[in-house]
Amino acid sequence: MVGQWGKEDEEKVVIRFYNDRKDRVEMERVEKSCEIGNDQTFLFTHTLGDPICRIRNTPLFTMLVAEVRNKLVGSIQGSVKPVKFQDKSVTVGYVLALRVMPSYRRHGIGSILVTKLEEWFMSHNADYAYMATQKDNEASLGLFVGTLGYVIFRNPAILVNPVNPRGLKLPSDIEIRKLKVKEAASWYRKHVVSKTDFFPDDIVKILRNKLNIGTWVAYYKNKDTIKSWAILSAWNSSKVFKLRIGKAPLSYVFLTKVCKFFGRFLPFLGLTALPDLFTPFGFYFIYGVHAEGPLRGKLVRALCEHVSNMAASDDGGACKVVVVEVDGESNGSSNDSVRRCVPHWKMLSCEDDTWCIKPLKREENTTGLSDFTEMLLSSKSRSLFVDPRDV
Repeated sequence: MVGQWGKEDEEKVVIRFYNDRKDRVEMERVEKSCEIGNDQTFLFTHTLGDPICRIRNTPLFTMLVAEVRNKLVGSIQGSVKPVKFQDKSVTVGYVLALRVMPSYRRHGIGSILVTKLEEWFMSHNADYAYMATQKDNEASLGLFVGTLGYVIFRNPAILVNPVNPRGLKLPSDIEIRKLKVKEAASWYRKHVVSKTDFFPDDIVKILRNKLNIGTWVAYYKNKDTIKSWAILSAWNSSKVFKLRIGKAPLSYVFLTKVCKFFGRFLPFLGLTALPDLFTPFGFYFIYGVHAEGPLRGKLVRALCEHVSNMAASDDGGACKVVVVEVDGESNGSSNDSVRRCVPHWKMLSCEDDTWCIKPLKREENTTGLSDFTEMLLSSKSRSLFVDPRDV
């Protein structure tokens, strides 16, 4: 695969599949240069020696690299999977980890990488391509939305909560029961799939994955209580990659120092000290959060705290935070909507994540982009299922 990029001497950029034996060392150099060159990035990924660790658990995946003069200057990753979207079974391609070295940016290499990945998606019968970025990432949105024809369709919130190493006391009136894989899959298909977009058809494979910690349902012990329940699953991302804050806001640095100084007093005040996020740390990812009933809010919080307690005792405290991604806009005015009830620290969370999507095939019942946009607007009444393999 060969493309043209905008240097004066019109050098060729070669796009090819990643070769682990040949490219691993150079990929580390590309990743490092992108970390240094991006002033807006402050959260770095440590892949634990495996550049494609974040997509390796998906059903079908690939990584493309860009070469100029036999030098690796960029890369992109992608995966393909079947999901439910607008009550239809479709195949989607996920665009992840677009990287171009700073000195080679703004010359079209990013566009070439995305275009070639889309071609790979279509060769595997993908109906849509989608990606996630931050709302204030002008370069990314300019490329995907401004140049490549993607449409913004969701703004979920990434909620982050520090793990309390001492553990949290759970409400005594709530029962939490772990479900077996078949039972959990049945529960999701019965209660969640009809109300959710991007629900994975291979949910059983996710629940059986070695990284999946389990699925729990919570309900009130008192049988006379108005019926309410909540369900969620947890995924151990620490086994795949770790994170590190590299360029933190000054306020975070200051607060961290204060928390360390007063750390021994915080437990008595009922507070959680800020964890050390400047060294690589692991995290648990909560997904499949769904709740019903008038008293569901307390159940969601109890389940999240239950997962946090497991993270605190896992791997000698290597898991420092619990992460949940939910719709940025509540589907109702209830004070106990899922987003409101998930425990999180606002200063660590991101409420402006942006998902963009692009049709790769023309739908038989649509005539153009306007129809596609209308379809996306109608889907906002449904919740968004975030696949843990996409994190």
